[in-house]
Order: sequence, then C-alpha cells, then structure tokens
Amino acid sequence: MTARTAEVSRNTAETRITVKVNLDGTGQSKLSTGIGFFDHMLDQIARHGLIDLDIHAEGDLHIDGHHTVEDVGITLGQAFAKAVGDKKGIRRYGHAYVPLDEALSRVVVDFSGRPGLVMHVPFKSGMIGNFDSQLAFEFFQGFVNHAFVTLHIDNLRGENAHHQAETVFKAFARALRAALELDPRSVGMIPSTKGSL
Repeated sequence: MTARTAEVSRNTAETRITVKVNLDGTGQSKLSTGIGFFDHMLDQIARHGLIDLDIHAEGDLHIDGHHTVEDVGITLGQAFAKAVGDKKGIRRYGHAYVPLDEALSRVVVDFSGRPGLVMHVPFKSGMIGNFDSQLAFEFFQGFVNHAFVTLHIDNLRGENAHHQAETVFKAFARALRAALELDPRSVGMIPSTKGSL
C-alpha cells in the first residue's frame, strides 16, 4: 500500500504554516499554533482519528486568532486531499456521535470531491480559553473547501462550550477515521457509481 502521507506549507502576509499528515498513523501529534485550546482540539483529531499530525503555525495573533485558525484549516485540508490521493478503496463515508458529560455531538463526512459545510453548534460562550468559539466554523470551512469533503456537524446537546467543542472535534476525528479506512471488500475500487471522486 502506498503511504498516505503529505506535507503542505502556506505562507502569507498573515500566517506561516506547515502541516504534515499520516492518515495511517497512530495518533501522534506535534502541535504549535500559539492558541492553546486550538492545539488541544487538533490533538483530538490526531488521537481519535489515529492520524499523525505535525502542525506548526505562526500567525498575527496580536490581532486575533482568525487568520491562524482559518489558515490551519485550509492547509490541513490541502494535506488531506494530497494524502488521500485517488480515494481507491476507502469507505468514503464516516459518522460518529461523541458525548462528554452533558454535551453530545454528531459529525458526518463524505469524501465526495464536493466541498460543503453544514454546521449547527450553538456555543454557550464566545471564548474558550484564548480561542474564539466562532473560529471553529472558520476552521471547518477552510478544511472542507480544500479537502473537498461534505461535512455535517451538529451539537445536539451542551451547556459548557469547552465540552461542546471537544465533542465536535472528537466526533470529527472518529468520522474521518471511519471514512478513510480501507475497505478490504473494495480494494482498488473508487466508491462511486461515477467512477471518480
């Protein structure tokens, strides 16, 4: 099997980002974005998706975290698109429900080749540590636009914003893991009646 790995860099006047991914990893991570809670959420993607992630970002945090979070999403999406390749043999679809105390989230992903995001997460707080909760949407929008996936995210219950975010990112990780898993019954096959994704 060809290694499903990728390294992508993005350098703008606002951010300098390098992302390395191994879709068949063991959940190891090296994360440095300058936003502690965001690093914690990216670590959930690695650990629960069994995806090795190495993300180094330097951004204009003296303004706010917007450009850094959005551009990490963009760069991570580009890395996923590169690593997954032609998508032969993957399951394509993945979904997961994840609870954390009072919070419960559902995430469904399709490696469809068509970017689309539907996200309903009524965060109970504007800030989670030094992370603006509005930026969760910007991260996932950047990711779907460049990974070319359809992504539905729903926080079904939750009173604590930290719990809400953590269930979303953990469910995202689990859904990715399911969708990217190689199906032994469809080796070498593209999971689409169109013959391409």
